[in-house]
Amino acid sequence: MIRYKAIDNALFIENRKKFIAQMKPNSIAIFHAGDQFLRSADANHAFFQNPDLFYLTGIDQEETILVLFPDAPNAAWREVLFLKETSEHILVWEGYKYTKEQATACSGIQNCSWETGFQGLFDVMMHYAENVYINLNEHDRTHFDGDYKDFRFAKACKEKFPLHNYERTAPIMSALRTSKSAIEIQLMQKACDITESAFRRVLNFTKPGVMEYEIEAEITHEFIRNTAKHAYNPIIASGIDSCILHYNDNNKQCLENQVLLMDFGSSYANYASDLTRTIPVSGKFTKRQKDVYNACLRVHRAATNMMSYSITLDEINTEVGKIMESELIGLGLLDKDQVAKQNPKNPLFKKYFPHGNSHFLGLDVHDVGNRYHKLAIGTVITNEPGIYIREEAIGIRIENDILITANGPVDLMKNIPIEADEIESLMNS
Repeated sequence: MIRYKAIDNALFIENRKKFIAQMKPNSIAIFHAGDQFLRSADANHAFFQNPDLFYLTGIDQEETILVLFPDAPNAAWREVLFLKETSEHILVWEGYKYTKEQATACSGIQNCSWETGFQGLFDVMMHYAENVYINLNEHDRTHFDGDYKDFRFAKACKEKFPLHNYERTAPIMSALRTSKSAIEIQLMQKACDITESAFRRVLNFTKPGVMEYEIEAEITHEFIRNTAKHAYNPIIASGIDSCILHYNDNNKQCLENQVLLMDFGSSYANYASDLTRTIPVSGKFTKRQKDVYNACLRVHRAATNMMSYSITLDEINTEVGKIMESELIGLGLLDKDQVAKQNPKNPLFKKYFPHGNSHFLGLDVHDVGNRYHKLAIGTVITNEPGIYIREEAIGIRIENDILITANGPVDLMKNIPIEADEIESLMNS
């Protein structure tokens, strides 16, 4: 059913123990699989598993529900996994689904039942619980006002059981998912290694005249042959489009003497990687392009050095802005005297570096985490300074994924070519 190698279920067993330890006494928690969203007619968009459910179970299938009730009077209720019941009809039209035995092997949960029995058993369980933990899609970068399974469940549950005390799973899950275990780090390293293979592949493929979508196809080919998929829509942006932060058209021809900004990352076993590299379409940067590239690389390295458990993500973004300011002055893009007089709430560097330097990474490419807390050991964040000069059609971004450890930052993409000279050499070899 799944393409990637089976994950040791010790990961999910331990994750559930960590979550349960944060629950109030006599509490029940419910997690639903991601929705299947209708595309048109009878076709659905590709399924994406709810990251919290995957984190706690390892189950990568729709119509799955996890119930945790550690203080339940009936021991069989303490961990229950509800699955979509298969049939000959489903086998013919949709293919393989988990059996109860396979779901137990994957998750470590002994009590696996069919999803059709969820509501009846849940209604009985609720009579013995005081607190109900509801899982909603909470992230400070989104303002989603649509509808989804957990949200519909929350409304229905409150209507049916209005006198229970309702709690949020999000603060607990955010803290747990931010700090990665050894198994998770291995999975993320695998995703980064697959991304490296794709980047090296396109270095040999890119030349004047090639289409952006052809480069995207090369990346996709390398991901699929390595049992991975795109963690997000890839950005393959040449020329002036390299200055568009979330360019996704990928439909232009790459021309001589242009830069090509590529932002892509593989997802392996649902764990994301996130890489950006900017290369010369012709195989050699112009002097100005290389000067801008090296300025961005100096910011990238300075940012890496400050990444530790003694700093917050918000502080990193602020400090990197100051370093970038100095480099932009050196490139002649900012005037030192005007910078000294600037409004600190609207710094001049934002014209050329309008986004933050880092975000959390994990089961989502923009993963959960608290930007105002000191970085926990085991956190993975991106490091992605950029310089975008529209009037010169030069957009440079350099991005690696950094693991925070007790002994300093560890670059999970340290083997991916990053020096301008090495990139040029590989493109011309």
